[in-house]
Amino acid sequence: MQPTLDIPILDDLDAPKQVSVTHQGKRQVYLETYGCQMNVSDSEIVASVLRENGYGLTQDEHEADIVLINTCAIRENAEQKVRRRLGELRARKMKDNPDLKLGVLGCMAERLREKLLDQEKLVDLVVGPDAYRDLPNLLGAAEDTGQAAVNVQLSREETYADIAPVRYDTNGVSAFVSIMRGCDNMCSFCVVPFTRGRERSRPVASILDECKSLVDNGYKEVTVLGQNVNSYRDGQNGSTVDFAELLYRISLLSPDLRIRYSTSHPKDCSDALLHVHAERANVCNYIHLPVQHGNTDMLQRMKRTYSREQYLDLVERARKIVPGISLSTDIIAGFCDETEEEHRDTLSLMELVRYDHAYMFMYSERPDTYAARKYTDNVPEDVKKRRLQEIIELQTRVSLEGNRAEIGAEHVVLVEGPSRRSDAQLSGRTDTNKMAVFDRMDFVKGEYVRIKVTDCTSATLIAEPIGRA
Repeated sequence: MQPTLDIPILDDLDAPKQVSVTHQGKRQVYLETYGCQMNVSDSEIVASVLRENGYGLTQDEHEADIVLINTCAIRENAEQKVRRRLGELRARKMKDNPDLKLGVLGCMAERLREKLLDQEKLVDLVVGPDAYRDLPNLLGAAEDTGQAAVNVQLSREETYADIAPVRYDTNGVSAFVSIMRGCDNMCSFCVVPFTRGRERSRPVASILDECKSLVDNGYKEVTVLGQNVNSYRDGQNGSTVDFAELLYRISLLSPDLRIRYSTSHPKDCSDALLHVHAERANVCNYIHLPVQHGNTDMLQRMKRTYSREQYLDLVERARKIVPGISLSTDIIAGFCDETEEEHRDTLSLMELVRYDHAYMFMYSERPDTYAARKYTDNVPEDVKKRRLQEIIELQTRVSLEGNRAEIGAEHVVLVEGPSRRSDAQLSGRTDTNKMAVFDRMDFVKGEYVRIKVTDCTSATLIAEPIGRA
């Protein structure tokens, strides 16, 4: 069976994303982003800081005076892709444009500053995820002195709450809103706490103000972001607002505003949050609930703080409180000491839960993590690949079966734009986060349309439009 589900998911995570807005300035900046939604959100902050300080943005790297690469260090594959890209840019600089300034932002910047600057001499600028306000000063210093400029200091307070992002995608329909930064969970395989620092939550008022501004400007959907949004806490003004309460307050801004969020940790997914899904029609009935593995001993080695049974109990509660809720997950194949029996536990959990989507990866050791210090990456590469392939094949089958069960069902989708394959069709996601394509007719981007599912693939619902919702 071909792993059709996994190909677009992996390509999307590893593919570079370019800023879609342009404007002129004293120096033109080309900004390229790798990795997750949080990195895209960070690039929106970077674009805002640059614009406010007189820099321009371009979509053409050959027109740029400055090239900034916002990086991901979560997986080795993503990191290696960024390093190859930096090598290409460095070679072009040496050959064609010696005055070009190259900078690395984000997670790789914090982790690999010495290698990038001193050992490999790939870049002129290294800026960590908490130092974007300092970008104009660093760029000025690099241009004035010709020396490399660095700020990778992590912060316990920075949330960029007062910065209005330059929206990375100008479709005017969907937007990301960052509500917190950092992570305290210290999963044994994950480098995020070391590259993004400790958790800190953004004030409720600033989040609501940003969401209200988006509504006023015609946006119809927000995805609130954090490394673990479920642990959001704002204790200002004498009372504590948790994530469930925050989501509820955002939902009151407009009945036409859909709300999604990413990403969540199972240990913090409360019944109160599930009841917000059930009670508020514009809070989408979809949760990304990363399990990582299906075996309790392996989950303990991963420091995930829940068992297989506790996770399955959470899934059961979620489906009882929110009938029809859609679930997606992250799964790692071939973590340290993984046995065939433990691998089969992952497959059996997938059969039990029947996820709608999954992000599926082979384990790659990340420096400084607990696993790198305490465990041995001892599952052979060919075994990892075979186990990952089995996971992909299973998820592809389950996704296809789930989508086939949708044939004949009706959904409301928010039109996001034309289908990738044909301008004669539009695409949009259901409340449960399934992508659907349907004939364009006279519908336009940003409208809610009721559709009826007529066919499907493992990744897409094919539908006919019924009318505006």
